[in-house]
Amino acid sequence: MNTSAERYKAFDMLATLVAVVQRDGYVIFANAALEDALGVSRRVIVGSSLSASFVDPPTMQAALEGAGNYQFAALRYEAHLLRLAREALPVHVIVTPTEGIELIVELLPLEQQVRQDREERLAEQAQANKELIRNLAHEIKNPLGGIRGAAQLLELELDSAEMAEYTQVIIHEADRLQSLVDRLLAPHRRAQVVGDVNIHEVCDRVRSLIMAEFPKGLNLVQDYDISIPEFRGDREQLIAALLNIAHNACQALTERIEFGDARLIFRTRVARQTTFGKKRYRLALELHVIDNGPGVPDAIKDRIFYPLVSGREGGSGLGLTLAQTFVQQHQGLIACDSEPGRTDFTILIPLP
Repeated sequence: MNTSAERYKAFDMLATLVAVVQRDGYVIFANAALEDALGVSRRVIVGSSLSASFVDPPTMQAALEGAGNYQFAALRYEAHLLRLAREALPVHVIVTPTEGIELIVELLPLEQQVRQDREERLAEQAQANKELIRNLAHEIKNPLGGIRGAAQLLELELDSAEMAEYTQVIIHEADRLQSLVDRLLAPHRRAQVVGDVNIHEVCDRVRSLIMAEFPKGLNLVQDYDISIPEFRGDREQLIAALLNIAHNACQALTERIEFGDARLIFRTRVARQTTFGKKRYRLALELHVIDNGPGVPDAIKDRIFYPLVSGREGGSGLGLTLAQTFVQQHQGLIACDSEPGRTDFTILIPLP
């Protein structure tokens, strides 16, 4: 078994669930991802029948026999993997014979595939947003100064106070647009100030700010895993990211705050052997911001991280865009899972 572990230890670096089996179907190696998925130790898996881990054992056994007899180069089908104390996991199975007596069985969780596709879309979207914001902001900013200056000069030439009000409108709106452009460009202008970050200090700082703004009707719950280590990052950026998410949640909770039953949860956990951004990390921070509001409107669920997209009347639509930018500057990811009564924004950041 030790020899097999040495030969196949590279499989531990993969997010894909991998088992190496003999032609009779008994496992001689299971990688860390499969161990996590099944919820049992590798020592228990090795030496057991792989078919017994599936809802339909005969189908898996037939696939192994076919591969062992070289009836095909690789066989693919969909199945359900049994897991300890959890629902069966739908997977895409790939059985491949090797030149020796072993067979390699890859299991791709269908939910994982969907998540990875979504993460890739988010990453591509974020990059497109970044370029769009930079280009658009500069195109807007350049003529704004000219418009404001011309309005000021025109105001000096006007004798009528009533007409001067119109120039004040122009100046005010130009300033408002300038402020919007500055907010769009802010994440890309300021260099990161990197230091040791304690995520719970970040959460406590945001909690203080939120409770100062919403002192009544909101129950803010802190559910922390105190074992999470410090990591290198920009504390102020992370405070801004978390504050934007939490503030958006509180605005969605307006009616519940009025009734006094609004609930906001800050939950921290350690994710182990997790994959995001096409990379696998041994440890990652998993920070959840969960509220019991009405949920993200279906019409904007796929666009909530786009700039200027807001589900609230009068909203700027910049909060989540800025949060996403700050988290991505920490090689992290923000995901959202929302339904009426529960919205969960999850921040993932690699840990040392």
